[in-house]
Amino acid sequence: MTNKQRALDYLKAAFVDKDLAKVETFLGDHWTQHNPNVPDGLEALRGIIAGNEINWQPSIVMEEGDIVAVHGRYTNLFGKTMIGVDFFRFDENGKMNEHWDVLQEEVPASKTASGNAMFPIIPQK
Repeated sequence: MTNKQRALDYLKAAFVDKDLAKVETFLGDHWTQHNPNVPDGLEALRGIIAGNEINWQPSIVMEEGDIVAVHGRYTNLFGKTMIGVDFFRFDENGKMNEHWDVLQEEVPASKTASGNAMFPIIPQK
């Protein structure tokens, strides 16, 4: 299994299936969080996933070395639909140990300066 697939499977387990036990199978011994609003460690991650009403849909996925980037749509995140890019660093055993994200509220294509959608639907292979 590639790290790209691991990242997709992790996000699905976390934000579609809400399966904490499966989520933890993707993680290494220490979870370093680079989002300024979320502390390091599994307890914070468990709190975000448990009992949330967030749903997630993937789009673009890229892998470079030990980093995977996943562009996705999060519905009901902070009560809004957000477009985000999550970056994950994997160790030599295929475990995720670090996370960065960038999020912004989705704007309909009809309200963008370009008329283009923020979220392309890309079929996953």
